[in-house]
Amino acid sequence: MATLTLIQAVNDALKTAMRTDPNVLVFGEDVGPKGGVFLATDGLTKEFGEKRCFDTPLSEDGIVGAAIGMATNGLKPIAEIQFQDFIFPAFDQIVSEAAKLRYRSGGQYTCPLVIRTPYGGGIRGGLYHSQSGEAYFCHTPGLKVVIPSTPYDAKGLLLASIDDPDPVLFLEPKALYRSVKGEVPEGRYTVDLSTLRTAREGTGVTVFCYGAMVPVCLRAAEQAAAKGIECHVVDLRTLLPLDEEGVIDAAKRTGRVVVVHEAPRFCGFGGEISAILAENCIEWMEAPIVRVTGFDTPFPNTLEHHYMPDDRRVLDAVEHVWNY
Repeated sequence: MATLTLIQAVNDALKTAMRTDPNVLVFGEDVGPKGGVFLATDGLTKEFGEKRCFDTPLSEDGIVGAAIGMATNGLKPIAEIQFQDFIFPAFDQIVSEAAKLRYRSGGQYTCPLVIRTPYGGGIRGGLYHSQSGEAYFCHTPGLKVVIPSTPYDAKGLLLASIDDPDPVLFLEPKALYRSVKGEVPEGRYTVDLSTLRTAREGTGVTVFCYGAMVPVCLRAAEQAAAKGIECHVVDLRTLLPLDEEGVIDAAKRTGRVVVVHEAPRFCGFGGEISAILAENCIEWMEAPIVRVTGFDTPFPNTLEHHYMPDDRRVLDAVEHVWNY
């Protein structure tokens, strides 16, 4: 079993899928001979040729629109949007076309399409290369939204997404591309979509997180443990469709909940977790649900380290709900 970074695990998943299914193809801006700006597609054009891994014009709506056409005609396209910040020209194609195809055709057609894109901060990318827009897409029935936080999950979730008959937005936390390593099995395996991962067992405070916030919450949990507070850290992995039963069970486990994401607070995904728990298990709650998030401002450059939640802010929230 190899030890890979998250970006290497993504690359391994793409190669595994393309080797086992000739209908899988990859395209986007600079993904061909260059291998992508983060090298996620490194070596694909060399191994599989330019008909299966190729560059496109700088047109996100064209990339996704072409992918939808391919998906409805027997292919399994994997479209890369170079940064999630650039995905909005394709918003109508994703929300109004790909996500609606099964419903509007009465189940006659599906859209087995994966849209991969790096998201979030952590690399000092500034205003247009650091946004976290997952909540926009989680408001879209018919679409799946998946976010890995470990190399093992990155490969397994991506292969599961490629197998899925419906469109999947696969958001990759660029801050973790090379900062985390883990064991990744060779060959093909999948991680079921819509399942949670327990990143750390605990009975004191439940902490929900995903993407680049998972390592942050694990560090905070270590500091909390030194103060006698054992955190139960849950990696959501798939935001849509969410394992709501798993979320409720994890919250009931402790009766105290902190939700962490780097996207802005207002209308962020943490609000949905809070609402689910308020509707389903308020009688189990021993303290108010606390959100630790980015701020309701455009993403800054020089102040990035203040904007993104860190272990100190998470620890403060954990202590607050513990001592309530």
